[in-house]
Amino acid sequence: MSSRPRAAWPLVAVFTAGYLAAYLLPTLVARLSTHLGLSAAQAGLVGSALLLSSACAGFSLAGRVEVYGLQRPARIGLLLAVAGYGCAALTASVPLVVMGAMIGGFGSGTATAVAAAGIAAQRDPHRTSSLGLLSVSATAGVLYLTMPHLGGGHRLPFAAIALVAVLVWPATARLGGSAATGAGTPASGRLPHRRSGLVLAGGMLVWSMAQNALWGVSSRIGVVQAGLSEVTVGAVFAAALGAGLLGVMGAGVLGARLGRAVPIGLGTVIIAASIVLSSSAGGLGSFAGGEITWNTVYPVVLSYLIGLAAALDVRGRWAVLAGSASSVGVACGPVLGSVLSEVAGYPVMGLILGAVTLLVAAPVTAVALHTGGRPLVPGSVRRRGGAPAALLAATTGTLSGAVPKLGSPEQAVTEISVPALRRRRLGRNAFRTAGPSGAGGQSNAYASTSDR
Repeated sequence: MSSRPRAAWPLVAVFTAGYLAAYLLPTLVARLSTHLGLSAAQAGLVGSALLLSSACAGFSLAGRVEVYGLQRPARIGLLLAVAGYGCAALTASVPLVVMGAMIGGFGSGTATAVAAAGIAAQRDPHRTSSLGLLSVSATAGVLYLTMPHLGGGHRLPFAAIALVAVLVWPATARLGGSAATGAGTPASGRLPHRRSGLVLAGGMLVWSMAQNALWGVSSRIGVVQAGLSEVTVGAVFAAALGAGLLGVMGAGVLGARLGRAVPIGLGTVIIAASIVLSSSAGGLGSFAGGEITWNTVYPVVLSYLIGLAAALDVRGRWAVLAGSASSVGVACGPVLGSVLSEVAGYPVMGLILGAVTLLVAAPVTAVALHTGGRPLVPGSVRRRGGAPAALLAATTGTLSGAVPKLGSPEQAVTEISVPALRRRRLGRNAFRTAGPSGAGGQSNAYASTSDR
């Protein structure tokens, strides 16, 4: 396979189509409850079924995207999304809506898995994932601003997701027939960083579940507890997603200057506080403050988590597996939020979710530290099995250009084949032995000592 990564924008487009359903979850759940006569728990179950189907697609494709290529599964995923969400938009029958949501969810998960595998093969996975989150946040923000004025019952959100999948279809022509992976990547092999990957996947599952437990009931918090209209709540969500755009752009500019551990750890603490503030809101100010702060930091942390998963394996297997685990958490979120809010009320629900978010911050931050979450600084640049390179450079008078600057991202280690070097040296020594100098004995002695 070619070692040169493909263009990022087709992956960003497919990523947007795959992630959009999760971003529109609050309005999907609220409209199913309002216009189809479902209870809050039943509407949450429909949203969970959609997202569990999306997670199943990700688990099914983990490690197989490079076998099937990028283009074919991306197109299958988009077709399933159009068919499933289109069916849900065209009918008022609850069983057909549920079936369509699950088919569309499987299509969304397929598109997301393709995008995750392609992003992992990029030279800068964090930048590409930030662009993807920027795109999906902008798309969802526009929809939150326009949908309350268009009506359409439960049909409009499903139709909007299907339409985005149709618009993204032409971008699949630029994905090519094969997945872009790193040069010399074996066709098969064990997952690298297995312990760190499992901790990260489990942490993302719990982290996403806590976030989407609140996200799934945010619309009802605004309407029922804060006393806002649907139009006002939609405007708050649009402003929050707009703030998320600024956060993602800031994360893209920041890049790896602070490593991954600081944005993930500190950002998760801010998210926990925002969850508590939003869930206890009694008016527009507290509700908007909590939602905007939360949605500003949430995509920033998510972009670093996606970049961290992509950095664990250039073939994208951990990116797909961690993303699918996150989808399971997203799927369980609406049900958890609905049950907690009905049993304990919104403020207590927020306290529980905030505590869970803080608890999961520690192991995920530890993974970021263990797998390169620190910026490269003099004295911390390491080679596998060797001494700190920057310290060695400082004590041996190495040129300053050989030492990475502060905050530079970690460089990949290139494997060099020793047998190939031995063959080259043997070839040069054989030439010396057969040379016209007549000193064959000396040449043979040189060849025998130089190969040790």
